[in-house]
Amino acid sequence: MPKPEYMKLPAVLAEIEMSRAAFYRMRARGKAPRLIKLPNGQLRVSRADLDAWWAAQEVAA
Repeated sequence: MPKPEYMKLPAVLAEIEMSRAAFYRMRARGKAPRLIKLPNGQLRVSRADLDAWWAAQEVAA
């Protein structure tokens, strides 16, 4: 079974073309992809979660 891919937040922001501030506002409203906080405090997003979020955005539009 392949290892899940986790993306750093700057890579996610670049892919969705969004500023960090806008992302956190969206996250506060519960509309952003799920974040995973590592023990060292860094944030990651699962590639699968990001892809699912993208698909949900296409359906909502």
